[in-house]
Amino acid sequence: MSGASGDAWVEGPDGTRYWGRFGAAGLLVVSPASEVLLQHRAAWSHFGGTWGMPGGARHEHEDAVQAAVREAAEEAGVPARLLAVRFTSVLDLGYWSYTTVVADAVERFAPVVSDPESIELRWVGFDAVDELPLHPRFAEAWPVLRSRL
Repeated sequence: MSGASGDAWVEGPDGTRYWGRFGAAGLLVVSPASEVLLQHRAAWSHFGGTWGMPGGARHEHEDAVQAAVREAAEEAGVPARLLAVRFTSVLDLGYWSYTTVVADAVERFAPVVSDPESIELRWVGFDAVDELPLHPRFAEAWPVLRSRL
């Protein structure tokens, strides 16, 4: 969401840039059929062309769960009323953090590409996730996340 209070890059001590002045969060939605909702990222986005979860910058005074649910609604039409948060996992670098919010969908829904950040949205079975070209950070996190599902 352009122009939102959390939109800005944070630069780490090594020069690596991270999106979200107040950190960022993503939502990993799990269907009753043991699938996760993944987003094929637009070519122009950070690590464009890869698959990951919907997410983005947190707004000031917004907690990670609120941010992840908001971003997933904006990017993928994820209905908050169908979600039950299971757990969160935080990557905290001291100067920036990313929170993965894992939530069960009480029923499978049809995701909707609702902004230009997505090429495609797809429910992917747990066993098929590794077959996709994954966003590098999601690829690193997926084995641990999967073990918790």
